[in-house]
Amino acid sequence: MNKLIISLAAAILSLPVAADEGMWLLPLLKGQKFPEMQALGLKLQDYDIYSPDSASLKDAVVIFGGGCTGEIVSPEGLLLTNHHCGYGCIQRHSTLEHDYLTDGFWAMSRDQELPNPGMTVTFIDKIEDVTNYVKKELEKDTDPNSMNFLSPKFLNGLAKAKVGEKFLQDNPGTEVEIKAFYGGNQYFMFTKKIYSDIRLVGAPPSSIGKFGADTDNWMWPRHTGDFSVFRVYAGAGNKPAAYSKDNKPYQPKYVAEVSLQGYQDKDYAMTIGFPGSTDRYLCSWGVQQRIEDSNKPRIEVRGIKQAIWKDAMLKSDEVRIKYASKYAGSSNYWKNSIGMNKGLANLKVIDRKREEEAAFAAWVAQDAKRKEVYGDVLSLLEKGYTSSSEYKKISTYLGEAFLSGAEIVKLARMIQSVDVKGSTPEEIDIFLEDNIKSFFKDYDASLDRKVLAAMMKIVKERVPAENLPDIYKKVDKKYKGDYEKYAADVFKKTSILSYDNIASMLKDPKKYAKLKKDPAAELSLSVLISLFELQQLTGDSYYDIAKGERLYFAGLKEMHPEKAFASDANFTMRVSYGSIGGYRPYDAAWYDYYTTQKGIFEKENPESDEFWVQPEILNLIRSKDFGQYANKDGELQLCFLSNNDITGGNSGSPVFDKNARLIGLAFDGNWEAMSGDIAFEPDLQRTISVDIRYVLYMIDKWGKCPRLIEELKLVK
Repeated sequence: MNKLIISLAAAILSLPVAADEGMWLLPLLKGQKFPEMQALGLKLQDYDIYSPDSASLKDAVVIFGGGCTGEIVSPEGLLLTNHHCGYGCIQRHSTLEHDYLTDGFWAMSRDQELPNPGMTVTFIDKIEDVTNYVKKELEKDTDPNSMNFLSPKFLNGLAKAKVGEKFLQDNPGTEVEIKAFYGGNQYFMFTKKIYSDIRLVGAPPSSIGKFGADTDNWMWPRHTGDFSVFRVYAGAGNKPAAYSKDNKPYQPKYVAEVSLQGYQDKDYAMTIGFPGSTDRYLCSWGVQQRIEDSNKPRIEVRGIKQAIWKDAMLKSDEVRIKYASKYAGSSNYWKNSIGMNKGLANLKVIDRKREEEAAFAAWVAQDAKRKEVYGDVLSLLEKGYTSSSEYKKISTYLGEAFLSGAEIVKLARMIQSVDVKGSTPEEIDIFLEDNIKSFFKDYDASLDRKVLAAMMKIVKERVPAENLPDIYKKVDKKYKGDYEKYAADVFKKTSILSYDNIASMLKDPKKYAKLKKDPAAELSLSVLISLFELQQLTGDSYYDIAKGERLYFAGLKEMHPEKAFASDANFTMRVSYGSIGGYRPYDAAWYDYYTTQKGIFEKENPESDEFWVQPEILNLIRSKDFGQYANKDGELQLCFLSNNDITGGNSGSPVFDKNARLIGLAFDGNWEAMSGDIAFEPDLQRTISVDIRYVLYMIDKWGKCPRLIEELKLVK
């Protein structure tokens, strides 16, 4: 039987809360969950995990880039994360001559470690409950329809006001951020220290780091060595600094110990990371919208785009290198959407949500005060989601086709966003270097032309005529529905496919003014106007939803004051805990909790781009020279399962044992529980992690980098 984070039906309420369910804020652990964590096997105290005043385990866990997690594993700033998290960096350093995607990369000395402009690593210095402060400021807001209680701009303004400009000026690289939790019922401020000199140290070849690729993505059993190695560098005083050859390796507050002892079935397992987004309290109408108006259009549009990309990538190594990272990112969320829709249907989540809503309505009806406060909650939610559903679907089609699909639209949008008259020449140069140059490095115009034609066609077929961008009237009149001809003309006549042209345009306001007539800019502007109009049409709906969800959660908490509630993920540091263990995916089948090197040989296929492995790697593994990385049976364990509660953003998260020693890196969830962001299913939901011993084996034996092993605090 399914156990949701919050269960309102009486039959579900009678069951104990699963100890492995929820992503928990570190400062609240002591009051919410710590006794259960210790009962499950944890040997630490709460202050060992999080302490506002001294070094603790949280100081070893970082945000890697803008959407992953990493962990510090040496006194010299060495960092581990997933291969797919470092993939963009690996790809950007790859060329036909030095194909690090195919061959891997290993820095044999510090001076060979490769810088990555634009990459950052973020440490969380402090987490503070600022609920009272925020609510006092919100009371000053006289607009009854204000969305400030959820507005990042408003909340971050409050954060800066709270610490003061002097604090930020005196602490370069430090940022503060206030985030809303529980639908805007509680607020925490995060003080972050951001390092920007991050260098690539090592990465296995994609045949290891992406073994199984799309076919195995979200699947178990898994045999993927999904890891990469970076190093954080710091300036004088160990402070954040821009890249310089004079920077030194960062000296961390806390270094995660690395275990060679392995794990057994039912052993304690804990992750700390930055889960991106969950909607565990989503109402039935919200689930329906997610299925029909978000996931289905995304699946369709990305499927078309990815097929075009894949065909080109298989025909050209140059295109493959350029589009490898883009394809992986697009495909990951595409398959996630497919699995989510299937899981939500199989687990009858909408029906269960309706039962919960009926139980809530019955509780509200029992008391006049409750009716006064919560009587309109469900009607607000129903109205908000149903009135916005069609507009949501249209927005998804337009966004997926043009903002995430045809790249020339993205390029035009970037150029259109520049304040040419208000920017200094230096600012223009920085924009060109950071945005335009990097865009062209991984861009193929002839491929994008094919994508644009396909995107124009699918939008015309799926979006009602009255909601189509105005550009369609012109295109249909001139080209008679021949979108391939239109796309060819756009790419022939546009002036923005040249870096030099763009640079000249941005540095000359008169030339920039002519951009309005550029066909790519014309398309981009038309799409943006349509999306803006849709946003205006849904404004009231989104206010109803936000207000309804805020009150709904407050009501749930009042309804069950004895319960500990985990806030939905919002890319803030969280702990999840549970146990090592397998699961039953379907009738008459059982999946064991770990895989070994045997699986590589069972899956390896020289005819497949997803399962091909270099013969020399196969020979290395076949020799069984596993040394200290072998288990007691002489096998090399590759990946393992635990029932930790994670989601996107947790990629690269450390998996710790009961002594807070690193045993693996989380990198995926399992297909049977793809609905987990909305409905947690303890019997099915599993975290897939790469075994740290496999990571170290590849670094040591294949990468031939024992220098890195020597940096670690190994526990044998």
